[in-house]
Amino acid sequence: MTHKEALLEKILSKKAAAGIVGLGYVGLPLAVEFGRAGFSVVGFDVIEAKISHLNQGKSYIQDVPDTVIAPLVEKGLFKATNDFSKLAEMDTINICVPTPLRKTKDPDMSFIVSSTEEIAKYLRPGTLVILESTTYPGTTDELVLPMLEKSGLKVGEDFFVCFSPERVDPGNAKYQTRNIPKVVGGITPACTELGAAFYAQSLDTVVPVTSTSVAEMVKLLENTFRMINIGLVNEMAMMCDRMGINVWEVIDAAATKPFGFMPFYPGPGLGGHCIPVDPFYLAWKTRQQGIEARFIELAGYINGQMPHFVVDKVQHALNENRKPLRDSKIHILGVAYKKNIEDVRESPALDIIHLLKQRGAQLSYSDPYVPHLKIDGLDMHSEDVIVGCVRADCVVLVTDHTAFDADAILAASPVLVDTRNALKGKKSHKLFRL
Repeated sequence: MTHKEALLEKILSKKAAAGIVGLGYVGLPLAVEFGRAGFSVVGFDVIEAKISHLNQGKSYIQDVPDTVIAPLVEKGLFKATNDFSKLAEMDTINICVPTPLRKTKDPDMSFIVSSTEEIAKYLRPGTLVILESTTYPGTTDELVLPMLEKSGLKVGEDFFVCFSPERVDPGNAKYQTRNIPKVVGGITPACTELGAAFYAQSLDTVVPVTSTSVAEMVKLLENTFRMINIGLVNEMAMMCDRMGINVWEVIDAAATKPFGFMPFYPGPGLGGHCIPVDPFYLAWKTRQQGIEARFIELAGYINGQMPHFVVDKVQHALNENRKPLRDSKIHILGVAYKKNIEDVRESPALDIIHLLKQRGAQLSYSDPYVPHLKIDGLDMHSEDVIVGCVRADCVVLVTDHTAFDADAILAASPVLVDTRNALKGKKSHKLFRL
């Protein structure tokens, strides 16, 4: 029996030992789905606090409650460790580690490199390795594979390598890891076949593609599409503002067209790990090929200007009420990067706070998901929403959490800048829209 046949048999019988390297927003939900499907899952991470919490059946991720983790731990279907030597016991290994950008907007591959180095130490015949971390096209072929081949094993025969882009959308009640279609591409057809078979045991839909590079590009196309269209509508918002036109009404009317138009909505800026970051992986890679990614660079610039636009709107709103921005009390509603989650990564609220502080404003905030925030030397705690609004000279609604009562907020606020159209259709002399 070949290594491929033996591994496929283990996968289909769910006797394969599944390893997940990186237990964050991507890795932990994936580990849960494999555990629920009946696989024995080991999660690897370098943060001891995470490991301790998980092995007690406690989660630190909003989309994975304790009630989901605890039964898997009790049944022995999931455990966490920082002992990477246990990788030698795994039949499948998914790499789900961060891939941030450096300040120069170059990809930081250090987490992928360190994870792959550990896997290479313990790689044995019959192992499937799948990279899920978002990255530039060619990473799996050019970076990961050579490191694994140093073992002397042959890809496609002795071990198998795939790329499968994560598509996590934190806080999405409808689409989660299990029911989001899973794209997977392998170095060889045998790799793709095994990767697709593995995911098919726990996820609803698997979409095989012909190579790792195709799979890598899929993720970047998805997020670049969103980034550029958000950049377009943000520029439209700035144009409409200059001309005294309600951009939200324009978009709603345009969206009635049953073909050829897809509505995107303006906002205070881009947040999260994916949309503000992923397109620049593509721009970096294309520069190496002598191609300038003009749409990406321009959209990035426009989206980066939105926090400045919001702060200018705050200054204008205060001026209308005969108050200067300096020394005014500004209360921020929502500091998470999107509604109903606790994640503040790349949140536009952080840029807005930074810019307001630079202009001399006194700052406070409310966010039911983020009780404590440290930024720019400020050490702040979330305040009661209405109390914060009443005390402020101007309130800025940055993240439209469902818990926020927009009507009550408008009533309590002396001046309200609504960056999310949360008060759609409302008219008030103290309401200023993006």
